[in-house]
Amino acid sequence: MGKQLIIVESPAKVKTIKKFLGTHYAVHASIGHVRDLPVKTLGVDEARDFAPCYEIIETKKRVVNELREAAAKADTVYLAPDPDREGEAIAWHIAELIRDKTKNIKRIQFNEITSKAVREALEHPRELNGHLFDAQQARRVLDRLVGYKISPLLWQTVKRGISAGRVQSVALRLIVDREVAREAFVPEEYWSFKALLGAESPPPFTAEFVKINGKKAVIANKGQADALETSLKGKPFVVNIVEEKERMRAPKPPFITSTLQQAANQRHSYPAKRTMSIAQRLYEGVELGERGLTALITYMRTDSTRIADEAREATRAFITATYGKDYLPEKARVHKTRQGAQDAHEAIRPVDVAVTPEMAKDYLPPDQYNLYRLIWTRFVASQMAGARFHDTVATIDCAATQWRAKGERLLFPGFLAAQPLGHGDKDEASAELPQLKAGQPLSLEGLFREQKFTQPLSRFSEASFVSELEKLGIGRPSTYASIIATLQDREYACLTERHFVPTDLGRAVCGQLVEHFANLMDVGFTAQMEGNLDKVAEGGRQWVDVLRAFVEQFNPALEAASKNMKSLKGGTPSGLVCPECGKNLLIRFGKAGSFLACSGYPQCRHTSNFARTEDGKVHAVAQGKPPQQKIGDCPLCGNDLVVKKSRIGSRFIACTGYPQCTHTAPFSTGVVCPRCATGALVEKSSKRGKLFYSCDRYPQCDFALWGKPVPRPCPLCGSSYLVEKKRRDGVKIVCPGKGCGYSEDSGE
Repeated sequence: MGKQLIIVESPAKVKTIKKFLGTHYAVHASIGHVRDLPVKTLGVDEARDFAPCYEIIETKKRVVNELREAAAKADTVYLAPDPDREGEAIAWHIAELIRDKTKNIKRIQFNEITSKAVREALEHPRELNGHLFDAQQARRVLDRLVGYKISPLLWQTVKRGISAGRVQSVALRLIVDREVAREAFVPEEYWSFKALLGAESPPPFTAEFVKINGKKAVIANKGQADALETSLKGKPFVVNIVEEKERMRAPKPPFITSTLQQAANQRHSYPAKRTMSIAQRLYEGVELGERGLTALITYMRTDSTRIADEAREATRAFITATYGKDYLPEKARVHKTRQGAQDAHEAIRPVDVAVTPEMAKDYLPPDQYNLYRLIWTRFVASQMAGARFHDTVATIDCAATQWRAKGERLLFPGFLAAQPLGHGDKDEASAELPQLKAGQPLSLEGLFREQKFTQPLSRFSEASFVSELEKLGIGRPSTYASIIATLQDREYACLTERHFVPTDLGRAVCGQLVEHFANLMDVGFTAQMEGNLDKVAEGGRQWVDVLRAFVEQFNPALEAASKNMKSLKGGTPSGLVCPECGKNLLIRFGKAGSFLACSGYPQCRHTSNFARTEDGKVHAVAQGKPPQQKIGDCPLCGNDLVVKKSRIGSRFIACTGYPQCTHTAPFSTGVVCPRCATGALVEKSSKRGKLFYSCDRYPQCDFALWGKPVPRPCPLCGSSYLVEKKRRDGVKIVCPGKGCGYSEDSGE
């Protein structure tokens, strides 16, 4: 048997696969993409059917040379990047670069990195899938056309250095539209009533006021609330109807990409990007003591809830052995995959269900343990029997009013034995009611009323935003995390109290695009384009035809926008007047963010920070200083905490209650100090104003670095953080680990 070469994406996979393949196999990593469109030019020949001009990525030239040398020595080359469109594109580009070195090139893919899965893949290789590659190529060219042609218009009319994106811009619109709707919302007053009632047997229970005179209860003001309370004085509460029934609650299906991101955000506050980074490590393999390097989960970019028969049967056997036969449903559960899903891969599940989270806990960092536990419990629960509850609903009369009390009793835990309900879960267990029967009088232990106001739609959290993107068909599982990261990196939206708020820059960009690129910013149009790309992947459409149809609408809009898009560089109206000269104040976009400036500049140089009220109105909060944005509440006095800049350039956190409150704190990067592991890296300035980052435990720990730390792990070596570096070919995100060499474009 001659030498065989397997090419995967990451060095972590190399280690895992080498562990169970013999010496006849060499395993190399491409470290992601090796070719792409050029950085500084469009790189698409529209006159020649959108022919892309690919070039080897500058930082991958050494990698490509190594792959070519290894291919020349191999009898067969197996291309094994991830099993999705991006993986197919990586495989395609590698094949193009090594084709002159070897003719025997095969494509293999596996959903889990185990000896069995890899060997089966080697036994059943296939040819490269041109349809999948075309779909990825079409997406890349579409995004390049939109980004390179619209972004310059935004530089000219809004602010230099910003960008537009085919999908990110529609996602931004969702955030902006939600904020506009919130600002236009007019709250309405209403009052709620609850009664604490006692029966012959304990405990006391709570009933909610639901009807009056047979109609839905609507208490609109204090006067009506007072009148209702008066009408109830001395009136008896009597049980009218008691309804009892048994209810079955079925487990949720195993995770797909979107639901994993949502659950990780809700349970552990992990951003989508961090969730995917942790999942990547669990998929590629981690050290588990005597087991060695072990892959813990299946591929994590999927929209299918399907699982392999073998995995299902192994899980049923595990459930029987661990919990008993009663916890197994009569028929194995097959969860229905939603309509429109690609169903190319299994759901996200543990590779070996016998490796429980507790078995792996001592070998995993906390974030990897948390995510593995989330995946393991959800998957095991998905194959278990339903939980059974005994529900009681009592309808209670008092004069002309009707009240309702609900209680439940758990009869059989079923899947809850593996996945107990957590705080915030829907259908969280409620209290059990005492024994009640129709006609039974009840004693009033207390009457409680509360003034409330209707609330606008809540802002998107990361979890609800991913859910909305999925529901509307914007993006795909592999792109949700990058969409969110791009909106934040571009400073179009920020997370305030864990919810997205559009910045004024984001509002301005969205407004320009909605006005001049209606189709591009239409949710339905974007979802339809995703559907077209799916058809290309399935072989139902030609990628060039999809692009032609797109530019037929896009090019006229682009031409009109280049003539008609108004400049906002002078500023946008704020609705305020300058306190110094009386002229209008404008919202302007500077390097440090948005701020108020007098329209009478340069005669009047007044500037001010500003904030927005709940209804969107602008108000000045300080004068003559860089813009500030609330990031929390002061722990000493409760006033707003804002980001400020020191005299020499570094940012810090300060209370707006100054000088009465002098609370300050350094500006944290979110990166734990790699030396002492207890402090955090914070922003500082040298005497000459150059930014650097050091441990906040100085002088106990003197760790410092010049490059800006990025709070996410290296996908290659596992370094707990990356570093932003400015180079000749742009800003890069690199790994600080010696000998690692990981690098990626920052997108700036």
